[in-house]
Amino acid sequence: MNHLKTFILLAALTALFMGIGYLIGGAGGMAIALLLAGGMNLFSYWNADKIVLKMYKAQPVDEQHPNAVVRNYVADVRQMARDAGLPQPQVAIIPTDQPNAFATGRNPANAAVCATTGLLDMLTREEVRGVMAHELAHVKNRDTLTMTVTATIAGAIAALANFAMFFGGNDRERPGGIIGTLALMLLAPMAAGLVQMAISRSREYEADRVGAEIAGDPQALASALQKIDAYARRIHNPTAERNPASGQLFIINPLAGRGADNLFSTHPATSNRVRALMEMGARMRLRARAPTPEPLAAAAPGRTTTGVPTTPVRPSGPWG
Repeated sequence: MNHLKTFILLAALTALFMGIGYLIGGAGGMAIALLLAGGMNLFSYWNADKIVLKMYKAQPVDEQHPNAVVRNYVADVRQMARDAGLPQPQVAIIPTDQPNAFATGRNPANAAVCATTGLLDMLTREEVRGVMAHELAHVKNRDTLTMTVTATIAGAIAALANFAMFFGGNDRERPGGIIGTLALMLLAPMAAGLVQMAISRSREYEADRVGAEIAGDPQALASALQKIDAYARRIHNPTAERNPASGQLFIINPLAGRGADNLFSTHPATSNRVRALMEMGARMRLRARAPTPEPLAAAAPGRTTTGVPTTPVRPSGPWG
């Protein structure tokens, strides 16, 4: 059903693009705008992982890292990727206090998953596993490809609107004249953006579901989402603030103060995502009917049994 919804939204974008091309630019204008937007987005598609990783100063890490938390993070990502039948992605950390994560790359063979240092500092190991399973689900579902296609079409629509403004604004014989051109210039990119956001929100729900299956622990992901959402509202991510278009990549909206769930949000409401995950966890428990495991040894105050710190009052860790 989610794939059908995505297909319908993509078809709506394509129809919008074709309709605007007919009304304001004709075949010639439509072809020029499509070539320009397609060329820009094709470059972004082939180089998406490099662009985003460089933008956020991501640092590749492996299981030889001197910090135990990072070693656990890398080992868990690689183990879950194997379990999900995925090629091993590049694993990186981003030096920022805001807890968050994202995946990038044009396909599973060229994927990278990134966690911020704040995420590794504030979440338990189980919660980090849940978050990174969500990102691996994006890789498995080829969501980066889907978003690239929508960005290409949305970019072409914006290019057509600009073409109409600068080259066709005085054409009074065209239906709607100047008023029609101005209306299309303003409303067409907005409509394309709304469809793009709708696709992004639907992919987040699907990645939550598939990620919970990969990690086998919907409650851990639900707990992580609540923590990330709370801290993302209080801790700024300067790079995301400077590049707001990249916000849709993250598991939680990284733009401080812009996290309201409304028509213009690229992420669904965290409360709705948590509710769906908790219901999924309840169904999994009913199916499993597994006996209660032996209790683990008590952990030291402020630490989990894995050695990963629980959420502190302020970020602290090997990154300062």
